[in-house]
Amino acid sequence: MRSFLGAIALVAATFGNALAQRSVDFAETAQADDALIVAVSDVENLSGLSAIIGDAALEDVRRAIEASGFKANAGKTASFLSGAESFGEIHLVGVKADGTALRDWEDFGGRAGKLAKKSKASRVAVVAPDANQGQLAAAAFGAKIGQYSFDKYKSKAKPAEGELAFIAQDAEAARSVFDARRRHLAEAVIWARNMQSEPANVLYPEEFVRRARAEFRGVRNISISVLDVAAMDRMGMGAILGVGRGSVRPPRMMIIEYKGADGQEAPIVFAGKGITFDTGGISLKRNDGMWAMKSDMTGAAVVTAATFALAKSGAPVNIVAIAALAENMPAGNALRPGDVLRTMSGKTVEIMSTDAEGRLVLSDAVWYAQERFAPRLLVDVATLTGSVGRALGDEYAGLFARDDAIAEQMLAVGEAAGEDLWRLPLHPNHDKQIKSVIADIKNANTGAPGASTGAAFIGSFIKEETPWAHLDIAGVDWQTEATPTVPKGASGFGVRLLERMAREPQN
Repeated sequence: MRSFLGAIALVAATFGNALAQRSVDFAETAQADDALIVAVSDVENLSGLSAIIGDAALEDVRRAIEASGFKANAGKTASFLSGAESFGEIHLVGVKADGTALRDWEDFGGRAGKLAKKSKASRVAVVAPDANQGQLAAAAFGAKIGQYSFDKYKSKAKPAEGELAFIAQDAEAARSVFDARRRHLAEAVIWARNMQSEPANVLYPEEFVRRARAEFRGVRNISISVLDVAAMDRMGMGAILGVGRGSVRPPRMMIIEYKGADGQEAPIVFAGKGITFDTGGISLKRNDGMWAMKSDMTGAAVVTAATFALAKSGAPVNIVAIAALAENMPAGNALRPGDVLRTMSGKTVEIMSTDAEGRLVLSDAVWYAQERFAPRLLVDVATLTGSVGRALGDEYAGLFARDDAIAEQMLAVGEAAGEDLWRLPLHPNHDKQIKSVIADIKNANTGAPGASTGAAFIGSFIKEETPWAHLDIAGVDWQTEATPTVPKGASGFGVRLLERMAREPQN
C-alpha cells in the first residue's frame, strides 16, 4: 500500500506548483512600455504624480479620469487601455484620502495584483505617491497574495509572467523593508493556501510532514520531530490514534520548534487541527459538500506556515507549532459512536459522533504542548464547527478565551492583520453540557451553541495556569467570493494573524 501511495504522490508532483505569478519588486522609475497602476485619493489633486511619472503621463492620467468618470472612491477601479501617449495601459485604483491603516494598503496592493495579472504588458508599474516605505511594503504584500490562484491541475492554464514593480523614491530601501518580513509572510500565506487546495489523494499526514520538512530545509534555529503511531501509543495518545485508525494512511503529530529568542524563554505554542480528509467516519457526512473536507487540515497548515514566516524572517521569539494530522475514514476497524477513548491526559471521552474528530486530535496535541513546553501562550486553530460559520458567516473567525486581556489582544491583532475575529462565549454551562454518563466527557450531542461546546471540550484539556485562546476558523477557511487579498477558494486565514500576534508583547 505504501508503494501505491508513493506512486500517487510522484505522479502528483509532475503537475508542479500552483501557477506562477508576476514577480513583485521595487523600482525608482516607470518605463514607457509599462502598464501603469495609479493609487488615487483625490482626482482634483494629482500634482504629486508629476515628479514620479512626468507631465505627459500625468495628462494621460487626467484624461483617463475624465473619460471614465472615475471618482476615486476607495476600492473602485477604472482602466484606460488605449489612446495614452505615455503608457499603453493606465489603471486607476481609489484609496482612502487618510489611509494610514496597513490593511488598507494591502487591499490596494491586492487590487493592483489582480489588475496586473490580466495585463499583457511585460512589466506593470504601481504608483502610490502618498505611500511611505511601510505602506508600499504592505501594498506589495497584498499584491503577492492578491494575485494568487491554485491552477496546478488545470492543463490549459497560463501563468502570469513578468514583473509587478512598485515605484519608490528609494527602491532598495523599500525592497529591504519588504524582504525583511512581508515577503516571507506572503510566501507563508501562499503555502498554506496550496496545502488547503491539494486533493486528499495527494495530501495525507505523511505527505504533509514531507512538505513541511522541505519548506523548513536550511532555515536557521529550527528543529522538527514527528511522532508516529508507535510513539503516540507509548504516550497514551488514544484520541488522535482513535480518529486515524480507520484510514490506511497513519496519523502523525509533527512538532516544529523555532528558537529565535533566549533559549530560556517559554515559547508561544500554536496547535493546529490537521484532518487531511474528513468523511465523518462511521458518522458519515452527506455527499453534498464533502469535497471541501480536503481542507479540514487548514489549522495545521496555518500554524506551520505562520511559524516559517517567523523563522525565515528571524523574528526574536520562541515558537512551537504542533500539527495533529490524521485522516478520518470509515472502515471495519474505525472508531464507532459509543466507543470510549482514553486521551493522553488520562481523561476519557465517550464518542457520540465520529464526525466530531477535530477536538479529539487537538485534545492530545494541547496536552502534549503543556506537558512538554509549558507555554507562555497556547493558541489552537481549527476548522472545528459548522456552528461558528452559521453564527459569524465568512467575515469573522470565532475567538474563545478565558482571559479578557488575551481576548482583547487577539481582537486587536486580528483587526490590524486584516483577519477579523469575534469573541464568542465560554460559559460554565458549556462545561456541564459536555459531561458524559459513562465517561468523563463526550465529544458531541452537547446541544447549542455548538461552537462554544466545542471550545469547552478543548478547554477541558487546558490547565488552569495556561494562557489559552481557541480560534474556530470553519467559516473563513474557504471563501465563496473573492476579496482584494483572498481568492475564491482557500484563504490561508490565520497566518497573518498568528505571525503578527507572535511579535506583539504578551500580557
